[in-house]
Amino acid sequence: MGSELPSYGRRIRQLASERPDDLALLFAAEDGTDREISWRELDERSTQVARALAGEGLGLGDRLAIGLRNSPDHLFAAFGGWKLGSVVVPLRWDLPEWELARVRQVLQPTVSLELGDTRLFEESLSYSTEPLPDVTPPKARGICSSGSTGTPKIIVVERPGVVNPATISNTTAMLESYGPMPHPQLVLVPGPLYHTVGFSATNHLLAGDSVVLLEKFDARRVVDLIEHRRVHGFTGATVILQRMARLEDIGARDLSSLLWVQQGAAFLPQWLARTWIDLVGPERFFMSYGMSEGLGLCVIRGDEWLAHPGSVGRPWGSTSLRIVGPDGESLPSDEVGEIYMSSPGGSDFSYLGDAPPPPRTEDGFGTVGDLGWVDPDGFLYIADRQSDMIITGGANVYPAEVEAALSEHPLVGDVVVIGLRDPEWGRRVHALVVPARHDFSLLTTEDIVAFAKSRLAPYKVPKSVEFVQSIPRSEATKVNRGALTIEREGT
Repeated sequence: MGSELPSYGRRIRQLASERPDDLALLFAAEDGTDREISWRELDERSTQVARALAGEGLGLGDRLAIGLRNSPDHLFAAFGGWKLGSVVVPLRWDLPEWELARVRQVLQPTVSLELGDTRLFEESLSYSTEPLPDVTPPKARGICSSGSTGTPKIIVVERPGVVNPATISNTTAMLESYGPMPHPQLVLVPGPLYHTVGFSATNHLLAGDSVVLLEKFDARRVVDLIEHRRVHGFTGATVILQRMARLEDIGARDLSSLLWVQQGAAFLPQWLARTWIDLVGPERFFMSYGMSEGLGLCVIRGDEWLAHPGSVGRPWGSTSLRIVGPDGESLPSDEVGEIYMSSPGGSDFSYLGDAPPPPRTEDGFGTVGDLGWVDPDGFLYIADRQSDMIITGGANVYPAEVEAALSEHPLVGDVVVIGLRDPEWGRRVHALVVPARHDFSLLTTEDIVAFAKSRLAPYKVPKSVEFVQSIPRSEATKVNRGALTIEREGT
């Protein structure tokens, strides 16, 4: 297989040869400026960076940690690492140093590029741009789990770095399973280049698409770029889509160039799904659910979602799905249990360090602990992650459900729900709320509770509310409920 399909490095050289002066990357910097990079520059700069990395000792099968913010240098380093046959692992650059040190201890990279590093990139400018010998990375990718408690988990994908046009981008393959798409496209990447998103930009580039990369997400800047650059599609986490939908003039903006918008990475409130379906049309809005380990994927399009509101879709491609009860039994439709998935590539990964592998059934289905149920038509619905569930007064409350309900309030800018120790309830449902426009005169605890009562069963309604300036989300919009709980309980 590796001899028939081009390596990542050879693919970039091909595109540079075929379309040397065409746009490969538009970098939208935080200061409002844009930088255009051609396919030739992407190829030549990644070759120069590869030579600089080789001078640092990086070679075939070695691990390259990239702890840089979104930037052209981040992508030059990724392709440079692949041109040497290394395993590229994007790191969260916004972690505290003590936690980054734990991740590095597990990863043991040969070379680590960290926030603020410029020396290697400056030195590389003097190096030759002549093509390097073609090398296929035996293992090309590593993914750091978004979890920030417990043992650091680094997932190494056990597949070589070769380009199969039919599978290089799950997003492209998923979209085209619903119908043909024009190519090449201009794809916007609004999130940070770590976790699973870390390879979204490189996947689209390897597929021959051009990429708009934001240094830092800004809702209005994204909409401006879509309008003025005529972007064809983007993938956004729930918070990204919510911040865009909350723009006062979003209904008047020209989003007609968008052929697709994909949501993933977190529970999607129904009001937000309906908003985006109205903005771009049901056949252009997609939702998906998967796991970092690649155990499987569920997909749903907007028109399907309208018939099954709240669902994250049916098993896509070769994925199989099973809902499993506490005793390991398969549950019938409409019963909540652990989500187990299986796909042919779902075993092509390994963990570095001491992180335990995901639980598996004897016939190869795996889980990461998410809870959900399947309706009679085979559509999956997510309840929450088992570790986040709040048991209050003996009843189970899923924070994501409460957050989705509260996020409908037009004066709620952001919200997260946790469970705090309580002498009466065991755990009480506690909501942290950021008022819209950070105007603390807009809302009261009574407003939040009354709104929740109009949408939720009584036991799910927050028993306490805390108004905060901001919720500590990572650049990927992830939030650590466990850390928030410890902070408030002082344990």
